[in-house]
Amino acid sequence: MPGHFEPLPGGGAAVALDDVEISIIRSLAVQLLELIGPGPGADAPADPLAELFAEGPSEPPADPVLRRLFPDAYSDPEKAPDSPAQAEERRAYSAEFRRYTENDLRAGKRENALAVIRSLDALAPVDEGGAVLKLTPEESRRWLNSLNDLRLAIGARLEITDEDDTELLYRLPDDDPRKPMVMAYLWLGGLQETLVSTLMP
Repeated sequence: MPGHFEPLPGGGAAVALDDVEISIIRSLAVQLLELIGPGPGADAPADPLAELFAEGPSEPPADPVLRRLFPDAYSDPEKAPDSPAQAEERRAYSAEFRRYTENDLRAGKRENALAVIRSLDALAPVDEGGAVLKLTPEESRRWLNSLNDLRLAIGARLEITDEDDTELLYRLPDDDPRKPMVMAYLWLGGLQETLVSTLMP
């Protein structure tokens, strides 16, 4: 899928998207929202003070995608295993960090995904189909964060853990059932890369 972000005069970015591309990005952003969840107290009246002191979960999520989106702060998969005492200390630190940060992280990811959906829904179609998406600098940052989350989510489903795994994706046969997800992963990576370049001074 061709298409890449280009900088706009005065800041921001623009990209031409066809109807299929718009539909794919919107669908993935909606799925991400559903996975992250509505957040604590979503059905209750907002109480900023209560939200300020609300505690999040202390255990890592069971879903591998959510574990990738909300990793443990004190775990290092590259590091040799700790002694049992050190491992327990790491778990305690990670639980404490997660308890006080995960709600805010989830809220931020929800807002970024919603910004993507809203900007796509506001597009005015052109005669030949598709539209040109124009983003302000702030919208560009939200899109960049959300594209990163979408790629992390797809990468977790594809079990991509390092660059070697990514190289293998290019050699998948066309009849591999993972091929559509791989194509989306690579395409989103291209969008993300060009959007980063528009934000660089």
